[in-house]
Amino acid sequence: MNTDFDIAVIGGGPNGATAAALLARHSGVAPARIALIAPELLPAAGGTVSTPAAPDLRVAAISRASEQLLRNAGAWEHLVQERVCAYERMRVWHESAPHDGPETLVFSAAEIAEPNLGYIVENRVLASAGLTSFRAQGGQVSGERLQSLQVDAGSARLGTSAGEFTARLVIGADGARSQVRELLKLPLRAHDYRQSAIVATIATARPHQHTAWQRFLGTGPLAFLPLFDGSCSIVWSADQRLAEELMALSPAEFALRLDAASDRVLGATQLLSERLAVPLRRATAVTLVGVRVALLGDAAHVIHPLAGQGVNLGFLDAAALCEVLAAGAAEGEDPGAARLLVRYEQERLTHDTLMSWSMSGFNELFARGPGPAGWIAARLLGLAGASAVLRRGFARRALGLAGEVPPLARRAPGTAPATARPTAAVSRATSW
Repeated sequence: MNTDFDIAVIGGGPNGATAAALLARHSGVAPARIALIAPELLPAAGGTVSTPAAPDLRVAAISRASEQLLRNAGAWEHLVQERVCAYERMRVWHESAPHDGPETLVFSAAEIAEPNLGYIVENRVLASAGLTSFRAQGGQVSGERLQSLQVDAGSARLGTSAGEFTARLVIGADGARSQVRELLKLPLRAHDYRQSAIVATIATARPHQHTAWQRFLGTGPLAFLPLFDGSCSIVWSADQRLAEELMALSPAEFALRLDAASDRVLGATQLLSERLAVPLRRATAVTLVGVRVALLGDAAHVIHPLAGQGVNLGFLDAAALCEVLAAGAAEGEDPGAARLLVRYEQERLTHDTLMSWSMSGFNELFARGPGPAGWIAARLLGLAGASAVLRRGFARRALGLAGEVPPLARRAPGTAPATARPTAAVSRATSW
């Protein structure tokens, strides 16, 4: 394998693998001059990331903008289609109001003339699709672990367990605990929510109806996300003490607590998987760039999961960076040139920071228990739900159909919406 590259992408998760595939197609840099370096790819050194029968615990809600970016990266065609679940509605309500009452905020794809509101896709499936596309284009993949990183005006030197690589630009897409960011001591602003998100796969007595469900509780939001096989992925954000208590329960006891927390919106639940508790914090890199380095995705910003925008934000980062590099390549510019990296930061830092603070604000506003504050939160959701203009505006912005979106993540004017793809398994009721 070559050890000298123009671009080295660190991190093989959904954002890193997709960014590498997008760069190989649209950055103006030859794919063979781009390396994807990530230890999580080591088991797949000779092929794609394996996909087990059971759903992955970590899933993402993919917006229309992200769908378009995945298509432009050549990754969409490599998604395991049977594991992609389109959702057509989203219902959001507060614990002080019934889920089918007037205070429920309901988003519908039909209301904005779209086939769906997005897709629920497993992180592993997204990463595999990006990796397959990148390899198909001739990109170079290494499953080695990054051990050192040194940069100067001329190049970056990356020490790995297999030896040293050099690159003119290093892209840190290696997650919330980014080695790239830490090795270069790029500063981070962080806030601990004192919550953990419990993720798991569950069966429900009633079908999920291709609907995403979210209930705001005083201890944090609870979401049911529809999966391809009729099951649901839960993301239960809970104050730390409650999270520890929930993790210690038996599966049967946990299901009873989940039934109460969800108000049995889909009937009784049954735990199908292990539980994973992920500590929650808000974190934003003070700068997205350094000398010959750019950060994207969770390496650059970590936000509250209540709106499922983390992976989507990372995809928009990748699109903006790719477009900046393509403009530079057209002028014969070094991909690690400071002026290009500064332009990328100017395009993304404010947007990423505003999204981070917005998610914190929504969590503070609506995660209220019974009482006056909870009553106000429920009424606010009801007021938003009563306005068709607000509903449509929120839905279009969440899909990436409104607001500032990089061209690589924007549907071309005059094109029809993507057709909703049926899932392999129809949502079904489960009994036990």
